[in-house]
Amino acid sequence: MTAIPDTPRFARFQAALPFWMSLGLIPLAIFAAVYGGWMIALLPLSTWYLFTALDFAIGNQTDNPDPETPEGQLQWYRLITLIWPPLQIVTIFGIMGYVTTSGHLGRVEQWALFAALGILSGTVGINYAHELMHQKPKLERWMADILLASVLYSHFRSEHLLVHHRYVGTPRDPVTARYGESFYHFFPRVLKQSLVSSFKAEAAMLARKSLPWHHMSNPFWLYLGLQAGFVLLSALIAGWWGVFLFTVQAFWAVFQLELVDYVEHYGLTRKHLGDGKYEHVKPHHSWNATQKASNWLLINLQRHSDHHYKPNRRFPLLQTYEADTAPQLPFGYPLMTMMALVPLLWKKVMHPRIRDWRAQHYPEIKDWTPYKQASNPMPR
Repeated sequence: MTAIPDTPRFARFQAALPFWMSLGLIPLAIFAAVYGGWMIALLPLSTWYLFTALDFAIGNQTDNPDPETPEGQLQWYRLITLIWPPLQIVTIFGIMGYVTTSGHLGRVEQWALFAALGILSGTVGINYAHELMHQKPKLERWMADILLASVLYSHFRSEHLLVHHRYVGTPRDPVTARYGESFYHFFPRVLKQSLVSSFKAEAAMLARKSLPWHHMSNPFWLYLGLQAGFVLLSALIAGWWGVFLFTVQAFWAVFQLELVDYVEHYGLTRKHLGDGKYEHVKPHHSWNATQKASNWLLINLQRHSDHHYKPNRRFPLLQTYEADTAPQLPFGYPLMTMMALVPLLWKKVMHPRIRDWRAQHYPEIKDWTPYKQASNPMPR
């Protein structure tokens, strides 16, 4: 992979503009709310299907930007993640107020509309929250917390930063999908285990400071307050029906997130070195994807191998790798997540790749049963 040589050009607004395509979902959501019916399908069509088609039309991008690009030259990339949170909140609650008072949509249409809005807040909102939570400025971390609270998944911040990045590819990480595990088994498992593991991680941090789990510095109090605030706002706008619609939106947003989580590390495990010790995280412990269009939509989330190597690296500077360094997905996330919903197809596509990955990186391991069953010792 070669670095992009012209850093000043990389810093221009025109270079960052493709990552702003997500803003197009806002008018589509409003259009769907106004006209209802089949127009509601525009949101999934413009994410899963449109960007899959664009991936095939545009192809891959294997060039790498200069990872030492100064922060000041990334302003146009950062800005899209900062303006999205208020736009998402105003869109969701503005549409809620409109459709529940105008009377032009039946309740089934309203349900379908808010399920579709979950694609907006899941595909874009949670993804942007993921970018923001990894950064140092307090404003960005606050924006991440607001986005996650708007889908009732605030604990994702604790789970992701304290558990997933530390224990990825080991039995302690709920989000590492196991070889042979279908998404329909993974989804309920991760909903339960990630909540428990994130709370235990925060409680353990407080215990190291000789503080009880219920100390007010536990971010779970913040999570509870923010989420309760959004539920209350929904109730004020449209009563219990508003709370229901808000929950529908949140569920499908989380569904989107966990589909992506399922894809990102499926079947990839770190070698157990004995006595609860595991090798360090390396690029080959995450699936990499170089499809250009879907990386625009997902702000380079598909360069996931580098994200785990350098978690605080901002999305425009994430690097991609050759197949000998990181395993490559055959398609971008939009198509891969749709395939994950069909277990037989998923296994047919992915299992030969995982067997090749094992032979390439771990030819010395003969028995993969403890890795498939997550029965290796918990990491120390």
